[in-house]
Amino acid sequence: MSEKTNTVEQSSGTIETVKTIGYALLIALVIRALLFQPFSIPSGSMLSTLLIGDYLFVSKYAYGYSKHSLPFSPPLFSGRVFAGEPERGDVIVFKLPRDGRTDYIKRLIGLPGDKIQMRAGQLFINGEAVPRERVEDFLEEDRYGNISRIPRYRETLPNGKSYLTLDELRNGPGDNTGVFTVPAGHYFMMGDNRDNSQDSRIPGAVGYVPFENLVGRAEFIFYSTDGSASFWEFWRWPSVTRWGRIGQGVN
Repeated sequence: MSEKTNTVEQSSGTIETVKTIGYALLIALVIRALLFQPFSIPSGSMLSTLLIGDYLFVSKYAYGYSKHSLPFSPPLFSGRVFAGEPERGDVIVFKLPRDGRTDYIKRLIGLPGDKIQMRAGQLFINGEAVPRERVEDFLEEDRYGNISRIPRYRETLPNGKSYLTLDELRNGPGDNTGVFTVPAGHYFMMGDNRDNSQDSRIPGAVGYVPFENLVGRAEFIFYSTDGSASFWEFWRWPSVTRWGRIGQGVN
C-alpha cells in the first residue's frame, strides 16, 4: 500500500507542478499581450534618446489592441479594439508595414492629414518650421574608446512635446525631402538620430505606418548595458550596467 500511495503522491505532485508552470506561462502571456512588453534597442536610430543596449517596457494598452498585440500577430481580427489615439511625439514600437513582423521603434511626427517635409535638416509640419534649438553635443564612444562629437538639437512639436535629435551630416540624404501627406489611418514616424534612421522618409523601407501596426508606447527603461560583456559573463554585469539609465522614462 505504501508504494502505491507514494506513486499516487508523486503523480499528483507532478501534475500540480505542471499546472503551476502552465498558470505562470498563461499569466506572463496575458501581461505581455494586454499590459507590458519588454523591448530591447538593437540600433542607434533613436540616439540620443535611446541607446543600444537599453531595455524598456512598452505599454500595450496605450492605443488599444490589434492582432499585433499578440505574439506572432495571428490574424484573429482586423483593426483595433479599445482604440486610443496616439499623440504627436510619442515613442512607439510598431510592426514594419512591408512584412508585418519586424519590430521598429521611432517617434510619431505626423498625424493623419499632416504634411511633413525636411528642409536643410529642419522639420516642417503643415508648412510651419518646428522650432529647433542647438544644445550641447552628444558624445558617442565606439568599441575602441574613440569619442565622436555629434551636433544635437532640441525640437519642440506644435503640441509642446520636446525632445533631442542628432544631426551628424549637413544636408544628409534625409535632410531635404518632398512633402509627405499622411493618409487617413496612418502615421509618419522618424528616428531621433536623423541621419542614421530608416523611417517614414523612405517609402520603400518604412513609409506610412497603419494604425493597426502600432504595438505600444515606450514607457521607461528597466535595464541598460553597454554591451561589452557576454550574457554568460555574469561577474561583469555590475560593471557594464548603465545604472543611471535604469528607471528613466522615455521622453
